[in-house]
Amino acid sequence: MSMFDDDRPKRPVQHEIGSDLSSLSVDDIDRRIALLRQEIARLEADREEKGAGRRAAENLFKS
Repeated sequence: MSMFDDDRPKRPVQHEIGSDLSSLSVDDIDRRIALLRQEIARLEADREEKGAGRRAAENLFKS
């Protein structure tokens, strides 16, 4: 690690599906993977919440 590494501006962590990865460092890729895993967990939680609401509504109308 160079003493000048800290002087480089930090790129915001974000990811666009299908974007070019050739200019990214391993650390940048690791940050994007972590970001995407967090987003997947958020999506799965929302899907579960909505699925539970749907199941509750279906059960209400079955009675």
